[in-house]
Amino acid sequence: MNKRTLIISSIAAGSIALGITLWGSEQSPRPVIPQANPAPFILRSEGRVAAYPGSDVTVGTDLGGTLTRVFVQEGDQVHQGQLLALIDSRQDLAALHEAQSKVQELTADERFQNAELQRNQALLASGIISRQNLDQIRTQLDLARSRRQAAEATAERLGVAVSKLRIEAPIDGTVVGRFANGGETVAAGAKLLEIAQTDHVRIEAEIDEFDLSHFALGDPVKVSAEGYPATWRGRIEEIPHQVTGRKLKPQDPARPSDTRVLMVKVALQEPTPLKLGQRVEMEIQPFTPR
Repeated sequence: MNKRTLIISSIAAGSIALGITLWGSEQSPRPVIPQANPAPFILRSEGRVAAYPGSDVTVGTDLGGTLTRVFVQEGDQVHQGQLLALIDSRQDLAALHEAQSKVQELTADERFQNAELQRNQALLASGIISRQNLDQIRTQLDLARSRRQAAEATAERLGVAVSKLRIEAPIDGTVVGRFANGGETVAAGAKLLEIAQTDHVRIEAEIDEFDLSHFALGDPVKVSAEGYPATWRGRIEEIPHQVTGRKLKPQDPARPSDTRVLMVKVALQEPTPLKLGQRVEMEIQPFTPR
């Protein structure tokens, strides 16, 4: 074997070896490196327990006066129309009775004038009285009717005033606040009681306006409160159309307190021991990333 033959043989052998190496690399599977799933996005915020609109009312008085008695205490269950408190109504009742008596007096006078008119109409037909006399009697009847109507309006006004001295429950619910006691003198518009339907509550959460893109209606919410080991489920049921100033001071000092927020409403999906106004923590986990 000469030198040229030796070189060609070496080149051929190297080519065969390289081909075997490439063929093996194409046939062998490449190792798969597992990638960790990204942690789900969770939006955290703070809120308070609040009653639904119309289920938390303040009971006051339209008229000032001295409270005769307050019949309920905090925690009492009340029903719509139930008597809650009385304001001293002796003076107003006396005025009402006087007005009602005046109505009766003027009603009797109107009846008399009406009877006189009918009797004198017959006399006019017989020529005993003149038409001028008949017109005077008709005028007296009209005046009697006007006086009776005015007295009735006065009696009705005083009756409304007296009815407002009886403070009644506007809704069924629980007395959650009592702000006056019997014997106190209260001004018109004074706040006497607060009644709420404590079994019909939701969460009002303050969420930074810049997080709006991270949640939507129907997203699940986990609610927790300090002092309770349990958590409760909820869902976002209302997102307002405008932002407002923050009302709750953040518990985390690192969070800004002057940001604008959305007051998002969360419906609770199970009973809770939470109280109206109680501060809670919320975790919102959107269904899909946004």
